Amino acid sequence: MADDIEARIAAAPGPPPSPEGDDGYLERRTLRRGSAGWLLLTGLGVAYVVSGDFSGWNAGLKEGGFGGLAVATVLMGVMYACLVFSLAELSAILPTAGGGYGFARRALGPWGGFLTGTAILIEYVLAPAAIVVFIGKYVESLGLFGLTSGWPVYLACFALFIGVHLWGVGEALRFSLAVTAVAVAALLIFAVGAFTEFDPGKLHDVPVDPTAFGAGSWLPLGVLGIWAAFPFGMWFFLGVEGVPLAAEEAKDPVRSMPRALTLSMGVLALLALLTFLASTGARGADAIKEAGDPLLVALDGNHRLAWLRTFVNYAGLAGLVASFFSLIYAGSRQLFALSRAGYLPRFLSLTSRRKAPYLGLLIPGALGFALAAATGDGQRLLNIAVFGAAISYALMALSHIVLRRREPHLPRPYRTPGGAATSTVAFVLALAALVATFLVDKDAAFIALAVYAAALGYFAIYSRHRLVATAPEEEFAALAAAEAELNRD
Repeated sequence: MADDIEARIAAAPGPPPSPEGDDGYLERRTLRRGSAGWLLLTGLGVAYVVSGDFSGWNAGLKEGGFGGLAVATVLMGVMYACLVFSLAELSAILPTAGGGYGFARRALGPWGGFLTGTAILIEYVLAPAAIVVFIGKYVESLGLFGLTSGWPVYLACFALFIGVHLWGVGEALRFSLAVTAVAVAALLIFAVGAFTEFDPGKLHDVPVDPTAFGAGSWLPLGVLGIWAAFPFGMWFFLGVEGVPLAAEEAKDPVRSMPRALTLSMGVLALLALLTFLASTGARGADAIKEAGDPLLVALDGNHRLAWLRTFVNYAGLAGLVASFFSLIYAGSRQLFALSRAGYLPRFLSLTSRRKAPYLGLLIPGALGFALAAATGDGQRLLNIAVFGAAISYALMALSHIVLRRREPHLPRPYRTPGGAATSTVAFVLALAALVATFLVDKDAAFIALAVYAAALGYFAIYSRHRLVATAPEEEFAALAAAEAELNRD
C-alpha cells in the first residue's frame, strides 16, 4: 500500500519539484534539530506573552471597566486554552517549522495555508516593531545611559537580539528562558506586595455611562464593553500559539510540544489572574485604565513598597525584552517555512552554517525597525498585530475541525480533550475577537486588511504556481491526497 501511495504522489499534479534537486534544496534550508526540550519550549511560550502583563491590558478597563475586562479576559482565556489544546494535537501530527500554516495547508489546501501563514506573519512582524517602541520608552523613563526613546535604541535592540539568534537557536532560547524567569518572578513578587493594599471597592470605581445598555458599577460601559475589551483580554495570552513554530528544533516534538503548550497556558493564566486582580485592587481600576505602566501606578503612594516599584520598573524592561526576543524568533521561523515551500521568495529560507535562517531574521528585522522608527506608534502597530492574530486563530481552529471530520483515523499521538467541540469554541471566539478589533481601532484593522489583500494578490498571481513539492508541509498534504484517492478506489 505504501508503494501505491508513493506512486500516486509522484503521478499526481501539484507543485513543481525544487529547482535545485531535492537534496540540495533542502540541505541549504535546514534548522538545528534537537536544540530545545520541553522546558525551553515552555519558556518560549511564556516569553512570547509576558510583556503583556506589564502594560497594555489595562486599556481594556477604559473600554469595559473591571467587569467588562474580567469577562473578556475569561472568554479570551477560554479561546486560547481551546486553541492550545487543538494545536497540541496538530503539532504532534505535523511537527514542522510551518506551525499553523502547515496545519492549515493539510486541512484547507494551499489557499488556506497561505491565508493562515500570512496572518501569523503579520502578527510576528508587527508585534516586535510595537514592543521595541515600548522598550525605548522604558529605557528613557529609567534613564539608562542617558538614552531617549528613538531610532538609535530601536536599532540597537534589533541588531543585538538578532545577533543572538544568528549565533544559535539553543543559545537564543536559553537567553529567552533566563530573561523570562526574571519577568515572571517580578510579576509574582509584585502580586504579593500589591495584595497587601487590596481593596475590593476599588475594583469597580470606573464612572458609569448611564446611556450604555446594561451599565452598572461592574459593567460601567454596558454589555458592549465586554466585547470592546476582547483585544485587551488577549494581551494576557497573545503569542502563546507560536510554540509549534519551534517543532523542527525541538527534542521529541511529538511529546514535548503538547506538554510545553499546556504548561505555558497554565503559567500565563495564573499570571493573568494575579496581575489583573492585584493591580486593580491595589490602586483602583479608574486610576490605572490609561496608565502606560499600570503596575507602577498600582504601587503609587505606598512608601513602604517603594523598593518594589523600582524592582518592577526594571523587571518590566526584562519582560519587554523577553517578548521582543522570542517574537523575532517566531517571525523568522514562519517566514522560513513559507519561503521553503515557495509561498514566499525561496531565498528567504536559506540557512547559515549554524543552521539559522539568516535572511528570515534580517529582513523582518529591518522591516520592523523601519516601521518602529517611522511611526513610533507602538499601540497602533500592536493593534495591527492583534488583527492578524485573530484571523490566524480562526483558521487554525477551523483546520482542527476539518481534519477531525475529514481524517478521523489519522494517527494522533495527542488528542485534544473534547475533540472538534473544543476547536469550535476557539473558532467562534476568534471570530468575535476579530470583529472586536474594529471596535477598538478601525484604522489598524483596515491597514491589516490592506496588507493582507496585497499578500493574497502576490500569491494568486505568482507564488501559487511555484510551490515546492519536497517541502515537509507540501509532502504531508500530497500524502493525504494520495491516501484519500486510494481509499476511494
